[in-house]
Amino acid sequence: MTNAVLKMRLGYTSSEVAGQLIFCVISFYLLKFYTDVYGISAAAAGTILLIARSIDAIDAPVWGIVFDKTDSRWGKSRPWFLWLCAPFAFFGVLTFCTPQWSATAKAIYAGVTYVSCSILYTGINTPVTSILSSLTPEAHERITLTSFRMFGSKLGVLVVNLSLLKMVTWLGRGDDRRGFMMAMPIYACGSVLLYLLAFRNLKETVVEERRRTSIRQSFDALKGNRPWMIIFASSLLFWIAFVARISSAPYFFEYVLHRKDLTGVANSLDVVSLAAILFLPYFCRHFSKRTVWISSLVTSVLSQAVVYAGAAAHSPMGVMIGWGLGFLTSGIAMAIPFSILSDSVDYGEWKSGVRAAGLLTAIGAAFCLKAGSGLGGALPAWILQWSSYVPNVEQSPLALRGILWSCVWLPALGYALAAIPVFFYHRYERLEPTIRRELEERRAIAATIASSV
Repeated sequence: MTNAVLKMRLGYTSSEVAGQLIFCVISFYLLKFYTDVYGISAAAAGTILLIARSIDAIDAPVWGIVFDKTDSRWGKSRPWFLWLCAPFAFFGVLTFCTPQWSATAKAIYAGVTYVSCSILYTGINTPVTSILSSLTPEAHERITLTSFRMFGSKLGVLVVNLSLLKMVTWLGRGDDRRGFMMAMPIYACGSVLLYLLAFRNLKETVVEERRRTSIRQSFDALKGNRPWMIIFASSLLFWIAFVARISSAPYFFEYVLHRKDLTGVANSLDVVSLAAILFLPYFCRHFSKRTVWISSLVTSVLSQAVVYAGAAAHSPMGVMIGWGLGFLTSGIAMAIPFSILSDSVDYGEWKSGVRAAGLLTAIGAAFCLKAGSGLGGALPAWILQWSSYVPNVEQSPLALRGILWSCVWLPALGYALAAIPVFFYHRYERLEPTIRRELEERRAIAATIASSV
């Protein structure tokens, strides 16, 4: 492995750590922060989460079109790390500030800051995916880079989960509002520095024909792009399940298991998914991507059953085993779509003649992540409201059932549904060598014509 390749892989890793330092706090703790720290009702919190993600139905395609039209001396995707890192970090801090206003004003403030942070996250996270097809044309190296990216994701998640609640307690001195307001700027500064490192180390080296692409032409890359549709459907359902699980975890461990102290430890088990992610290139060399993808989703369903069995037996150890198994298997289900989105970009170019990496990854990755996160956060919140959840008190049997459904059965259902579209992926996976060969021939011809003009 050359120094240039190592530099590229570490740069790609840092881009994901940077995003997770802020987005992990939002994914894992924002719902609990809204209801138990800031004092917003569960119904209002769920509605805020859903509205923010519904806006992504507009901003994700818009960002994608902007990326496809970007033509800077740094490339199409890379400059956005430089341009958006500071605004994203700033609104990440504002999201966890707690001005003492009326209930309505609190909800409006929470909605505005979260929506702004969410829009900026789409803007800076989508290039992490779209730049992949420009870093290398090799399918196996894309899988390897995705493994490094997932390593960065899990490292960021681990850092946040091991440090956040302790930092909030230490800095807040018993006042969680003050603790969050003082802790978030620390994570924001780390995020900015790591995005700048990614900007410095990553280079877009895959040369493509420079031509202006209209909005209509960009959407042409979606027409008939069935592998992209499969990725979209499965990813959306996966993120609903995954975020429902982690956003309801603080309620589950505090009120069902009566082990609030295990919340950070349990969420830190996300790091075990690295064991599966690091072997992802090996798995994909020896098995089809479809087989690996389906297996991870089915095992994720089984892990939820283990969590339920542990809770029913009042066994923290049983719950932690199921929780860790769920992170282990969901890591693969999370990583594969990011790597094969580049293959769907190739498929779209092969079929339509339009390479719309920005649009396809914005909707296929960023939209699915954020829309799934919104629904995955909203559904547990609405279940809590329906089951008469009251923060910071002993919960009723109905509320406990609501928490159990939010944390165990809702994610299990989402994982099971996410596996269904994947069954149809094999026919497109078999086309990948042919597509790569024909695209290389087209680009070689285009380069020869351009050089002769």
